[in-house]
Amino acid sequence: MNLTQVTYLTLAGYFETRVFIHLLFLILLCLYVLIIVSNVLLIVVICMTRSLHEPMYLFLCSLFVNELYGSTGLFPFLLLHVLSDVHTVSLSLCFLQIFCVYSYVTIEFFTLAIMSYDRFLAICYPLQYSTRMTFNRIAILIAIMWLLAFLIVTGTIVCSLSLKLCGNTIINVYCVNYSIVKLSCGDTTPNNIYGLFVTAGTVFVPLTLILFTYVKILKVCFSGCKQTRQKAISTCTPHLASLLNFSFGVCFEVLQSRFDMSSAPNILRIFLSLYFLTCQPLFNPLMYGLGLSKIRHVCKCLFHSDM
Repeated sequence: MNLTQVTYLTLAGYFETRVFIHLLFLILLCLYVLIIVSNVLLIVVICMTRSLHEPMYLFLCSLFVNELYGSTGLFPFLLLHVLSDVHTVSLSLCFLQIFCVYSYVTIEFFTLAIMSYDRFLAICYPLQYSTRMTFNRIAILIAIMWLLAFLIVTGTIVCSLSLKLCGNTIINVYCVNYSIVKLSCGDTTPNNIYGLFVTAGTVFVPLTLILFTYVKILKVCFSGCKQTRQKAISTCTPHLASLLNFSFGVCFEVLQSRFDMSSAPNILRIFLSLYFLTCQPLFNPLMYGLGLSKIRHVCKCLFHSDM
């Protein structure tokens, strides 16, 4: 059986939930609506408030757009399959979902890395910050980040499209590239090599940059005054919390896809595979909306004026 004969894939991660199917659908729907409302609200607040037109908040705006993009690549698909009796998906739609999910992950890591560099400049080089982080430079950084992510993931899709498949069943509730690679009956060495380079470029390089910037920030905090430490803590805490939450979620999914998890309960495997796609898009707006005083103040004024 080659790739041209495989037109549909079966998602074997779903299990029978007839009793709770509508409750599960309602929970997922409410979660998706909360994600949309919270992220759109903060995007509008940042765009409409002139005092928030600063580099950190513009990067946040890009981050919130990415949360909407990533969750939209998953939730409509998930909601449809929860109510469906047949859990099959066309190969083309499967690759479209892989493109959305993988580019979402790449953009998320890139954005968190750029945000850490922005905090590094603001705290370690405050006098040069305004000249280094101009509006044009921010726009260029965001555009390059999104474009580079799309190009990297396009390469992943092209490599997988060339594979010959000997099966059509993947043990998951959404499409994962490595699950398709495992169905191949041909040589997957090019895919594995490209995958290693992609993982290094999209995960380890951003994490290394983040680690470097925070080592520098900590040095300044310990040698600086109390006001400098307070400023660093107030702006860096939401970023670190977001980074740890997302990194652990992605780590769970990578480990699950690479190792045999058949002995683990099915519900646990599904939860771990969905964690970074369902929790991060809601975690970020809550963390930044409540954690950053400027955004919190504008949101309070907005709701009080409506009352």
